[in-house]
Amino acid sequence: MADTGAPSPVLTIEGLSVALPAGSDRANAVEDVSLAVAPGEIVCVVGESGSGKSVTAHTIMGLLPRELQAKAGQVLLQGEDVLQATPARRRALRGTRMAMIFQEPMTALNPVMTVGDQIAEVLEIHTSLSAPDRRQRVLEIMRAVHLPEPERLIDVYPHQISGGQRQRIMIAAALVLDPSLLIADEPTTALDVTTQAQILQLIRELQERRGTGVLFITHDFGVVGEIAHRVVVMQSGRVVETGAVADILRRPRSDYTRMLINSVPSLKPPPRTPKTGAVALATAGLSKTYRSGNLFFPGRVVRAAQDVRIEVRRGETVGIVGESGSGKSTVARCIARLIEPTTGVIRIGDIDVAHLSQARLRAHRRHVQIVFQDPYRSLNPRRTVGASIIEGPMNFGLRGAEAQQRAGRLMTLVGLSPDVLDRYPHQFSGGQRQRIAIARALAMEPQLLIADEAVSALDVSVQAQVLRLLDDVRRRFDLAVLFITHDLRVAAQICDRIAVMHQGVVVEQGVTAEVFASPNHTYTRALFEAAPGRTADFGAAMAPA
Repeated sequence: MADTGAPSPVLTIEGLSVALPAGSDRANAVEDVSLAVAPGEIVCVVGESGSGKSVTAHTIMGLLPRELQAKAGQVLLQGEDVLQATPARRRALRGTRMAMIFQEPMTALNPVMTVGDQIAEVLEIHTSLSAPDRRQRVLEIMRAVHLPEPERLIDVYPHQISGGQRQRIMIAAALVLDPSLLIADEPTTALDVTTQAQILQLIRELQERRGTGVLFITHDFGVVGEIAHRVVVMQSGRVVETGAVADILRRPRSDYTRMLINSVPSLKPPPRTPKTGAVALATAGLSKTYRSGNLFFPGRVVRAAQDVRIEVRRGETVGIVGESGSGKSTVARCIARLIEPTTGVIRIGDIDVAHLSQARLRAHRRHVQIVFQDPYRSLNPRRTVGASIIEGPMNFGLRGAEAQQRAGRLMTLVGLSPDVLDRYPHQFSGGQRQRIAIARALAMEPQLLIADEAVSALDVSVQAQVLRLLDDVRRRFDLAVLFITHDLRVAAQICDRIAVMHQGVVVEQGVTAEVFASPNHTYTRALFEAAPGRTADFGAAMAPA
């Protein structure tokens, strides 16, 4: 065969299969997977939870748990089969020729080591550099990933820096020895849109400068449209489609790929009829200030929310968007009276609940219900889902038989069978658990439902289902919905009006379509410009190929 001059792939996977333990819902976690990553190329692997994306990545790195075993295929790293390598050889390859960035840096970083020491640990294991030389190299890589004040940050601990900075530390540790292959496993999922844009730009910049091959695992097609050269789509452990990013996004061949792309919310808000129902929630001058310190050490003052004015009518969904630390969740928790506001008015119907005593507040608890981001943490793992749903109504006087009947009706409403009420949370998928959390909130027959990042942890197709469910229950029960999110695509599709928060202040609010079409505040414009894949026409109807 003639030499084409094309560089050899840094990674080649051929016919990889990884077996699941006996009794699993399928035989293999991944089955007959083949893909390649060339130098300087970004290949995105997309698919829902359980598709085999992360198992593939962990197989490459030699990080599979003991119960999973690669039973067929090859994983060639620059021609060397890592499946045949000894544990010592795989350890030698990690960091030097392949490296991985994990989804949640706070769990991947050691909380009792400074971030500088954690980067230097890679150099200590794999090089003979002296301690001063290691420190100098750490400072160089911290500058390369655009960390501010590296001379100061090198000696801090993970909890002392922001999520975006922690992710940059992870990237610095992964790239400090210039590996040929970088695996990024959902590295931007938990980040705000502006921080996400910065991390994506950083990965693209480092990949171009160093010629690193990048295997980027994600379920976010906005990210795919932003950085990918080629795309591999996985479903139930198999590769269902692969191709150039433009072909996958514009001319997908697989029904599954089309379903995933059609499930991505569009950044273009649909027409929505203005709601004219009674005002269910109105805040005025709502503020929350945190103070630390004592008589001898004044500490500092954090104004988490300042003079917030928000109104939500019956049958209306109002969104609060902004980055972490903007004050969105603080406002939601003040409204639900999970925390006490410092000043201001919170009017639920005709009652100002801002400063009610706990004794008087109890009667009004049923009128405001909240659905949190992670239903697995908000549902009691030791109680059946049925017991969780009926607990609230029974505490407010509903008889057991009536509460059970209501729970059954609500399970049907949220698309689940009443027959599963005696199961426990761990027996359901993430999307099903969120449906149960919504049913539990509706069981109280509230006037106001607060959804605090209620779909941000879900796969794109499950997210679309839960969004449709929330819109459906809003119409059925004439609910007022306060929807907290950092995802502009989600806000565009579900919110009648939005309020944009920045550093505790509502900097802009109005009809969703008008704010998206012509944002007035510079911060709002910066948020929209940072949205990944903003030029792609996601959410539009697609004809079969």
